[in-house]
Amino acid sequence: MRKAGFGNLEVLGERFGEKPSSKKVLPDITSLSAHWHKLNQQTFASVFPVMVNMATSDLSKLKISSDERTTASRGSRRWLRWIIVGSAALALAALLWWSGIVIRPSEITVTRVSMTFASRALTILNASGYVVAQRKAAVSSKATGRLQELFVEEGKVVKTGDVLAILENGDLDATLEEAKAALHVAQANLSNAEAELEDATLNYDRQKSLRESGAVSVQAFDTSDARYRKAQASVRSARFGVERAAASIKIAQVNLEYSFIRAPFDGVILTKNADIGEIVAPFGASVNSRAAVATMADMSSLMVEVDVAESGIEKIKPNSAAEIKLDAFPNDRFPGTVHMIVPTADRAKATVLTKVRFNELDPRVLPEMSAKVAFLSRPLKPDELEPFLGVPASAVKKVGGTNIVFKIVDIIAKRTPIQIGRTWSDTFEVLSGLTQGDAVALDPDKLRDGEKVKIKE
Repeated sequence: MRKAGFGNLEVLGERFGEKPSSKKVLPDITSLSAHWHKLNQQTFASVFPVMVNMATSDLSKLKISSDERTTASRGSRRWLRWIIVGSAALALAALLWWSGIVIRPSEITVTRVSMTFASRALTILNASGYVVAQRKAAVSSKATGRLQELFVEEGKVVKTGDVLAILENGDLDATLEEAKAALHVAQANLSNAEAELEDATLNYDRQKSLRESGAVSVQAFDTSDARYRKAQASVRSARFGVERAAASIKIAQVNLEYSFIRAPFDGVILTKNADIGEIVAPFGASVNSRAAVATMADMSSLMVEVDVAESGIEKIKPNSAAEIKLDAFPNDRFPGTVHMIVPTADRAKATVLTKVRFNELDPRVLPEMSAKVAFLSRPLKPDELEPFLGVPASAVKKVGGTNIVFKIVDIIAKRTPIQIGRTWSDTFEVLSGLTQGDAVALDPDKLRDGEKVKIKE
């Protein structure tokens, strides 16, 4: 007996009265289903006569119930139905994919439109550092004493010679008064010596005339002469005494002045280092003493000191243009000029200290502020100092004489025409079409208007 199977289509054809063909053709789904149902019926009809010839006692064991045939037929049709549906779904998905109806989102890189500066295109080297006052002093006293009065606080503007603090100076004041009194004594002694000289001079002149006429002895003339010379010496000594007393007054005045701590130059008080009642001593000689009363700086001497790598120091020269950016004011830029390249390197960091001065000082700039310096290839023009709305050149595509970008809105690429102005290296100035904060694609060549995109992380 010839067995029927699912893969032997020629046998199925013979079972249904069809002649086998040398050309194998896959039947359609409808005929295949009908053939399968008919096959079930004929299989039962062909098997049953054979079963009749078997022993009567075994006949009941070989009998096939109608319920079992129905269940097997339904299970086969259910599996066939799922196979047909799955194959059709796969074919439809492949058709939509190749026809372009269903497209996987393009993966792109985006950037934000932002305000930028022209200096970015002119920068040849960047460095970071701090604002440093070139004239700065820790103001202290030359004398040791207790702080009696203090006239400063942080941020106070002072002028040269302004008194910042006063030490206890009662003893120094008394010394000055004593020196002044000594001067008065010396001046009195000088007056006495001058009067004695005047009397000695008159006596000498008289004795000299009488000696010439022989009226007095030689001894009397010599006595008057000696008195005259002694009076002259007394006057000179008295004059030296006056000068000495005057010098003592100056010493006392200087010592007294040491008790007045004054500002050495025009500037601003940065820190107050001592309070009333504390001992102030030169160099902080004592553990409990203060070496300085206050720290001040000349705000007109502010510069930015940056460490430039040795490998890039050849790119900058003294008096070359620079631009300063302070972390405290991220939206502002300050024009600067290279003031000095310090002629020594730091072997530990392999850098060279470079000082950059402000072309115009801003009162908001304070010492020790963190700063970044961009060294420029040329000075900025007046119209290049203000920021402008910029977009990378790689985001702009020219189509039919119109500059366009693809603005990303809710993961959809929207073709947006823009008007550009000046060009700075790899940045275009946007005059219209975009606003600050807009997201644009950096690779517009592979995008279409309205296309869904996936943004790279």
